[in-house]
Amino acid sequence: MKNSILQTKDILIAGPCSAESEEQLISTALELAKLNEVQVLRAGIWKPRTCPGGFEGVGTKGLAWLAEAKKQTGLFTATEVATPKHVEDALHFGVDVLWIGSRTSVNPFLVQSISEVLKGTDATVLIKNPVNPDVNLWAGAVKRIQQSGIENIGLVHRGFTSYGNKEFRNAPMWQIPLELKRQFPELPMICDPSHITGSSDLIASIAQKSIDLHFDGLIIESHISPNDAWTDKKQQITPAQLQTILSSLNRSLVDFDQLDVEVKIDALRYQINQFDDDLLQLISSRMKIAERIGEIKTANKMEVVQTNRWNKVLEKVVTQSRDTQLSEEFVLALMELLHSESIRIQRK
Repeated sequence: MKNSILQTKDILIAGPCSAESEEQLISTALELAKLNEVQVLRAGIWKPRTCPGGFEGVGTKGLAWLAEAKKQTGLFTATEVATPKHVEDALHFGVDVLWIGSRTSVNPFLVQSISEVLKGTDATVLIKNPVNPDVNLWAGAVKRIQQSGIENIGLVHRGFTSYGNKEFRNAPMWQIPLELKRQFPELPMICDPSHITGSSDLIASIAQKSIDLHFDGLIIESHISPNDAWTDKKQQITPAQLQTILSSLNRSLVDFDQLDVEVKIDALRYQINQFDDDLLQLISSRMKIAERIGEIKTANKMEVVQTNRWNKVLEKVVTQSRDTQLSEEFVLALMELLHSESIRIQRK
């Protein structure tokens, strides 16, 4: 790896979610530069939004603001690129680090198009995990960038979209970045607690967890005035708050052999928590349908309990349970509980 940026111990990238104005970006950069630990200033220039109509970034003119911030602070600069034109413009303005976002890394066609334009450059590229919890998809994005001849590559764990997840904006699913790190041990793994948590209150705990898991750095969204931010205000913190978090982190690492056992158990427990969340959401959805059925029965003066239909349901479920490791007794008890709750709701 030729570039020194990703060779720095305890990599720290910080800056606003979006570059909103030159004044906002430079004032944030000046405060971050005072922390000494920050090496790279990040700012979104082009912002992929879920729905049209929202703020989608200031565009290319913001790259000049990044260049000016670098001139005034000496910090390296970083921004997200999602198209070949983004790459060309960012490199033209001297952006030091390009990152491929999760909505881009999920699409091999887009990654390949970016890979083609990177050929012949000495760019530093960070690859965020895809939104899908798929380690092979993430690895594929890494390989495509490697095939373009890029040597300076880093990985960014920003969490995954997960049905039923309530605790975080994006479920961390730690086992996936750890598996990718096993496949690419030479590449630094950076944690993005801002996007994992979606909440400034949780950033410190996720940052600490990543350190405990031997991650190589952090990328944290920091804004001079988070309450006035145009995007993701809930997950941004001031430079002063960032300093407080950095001061609170325990950087004493657990023995890696012991860590492996703890990580496996923790990852499995996390999966159980996810399944529990999913079950509650599914049961809730089931009961809403039962409620609608009850309304129809009431309107048509039908009996709430229909024994023949319920017996057929039980027979089907018991047959299906034989293909699982679940006991017939457990399945019957579970179904009886669900049925009782459905009847209660329909009789309200």
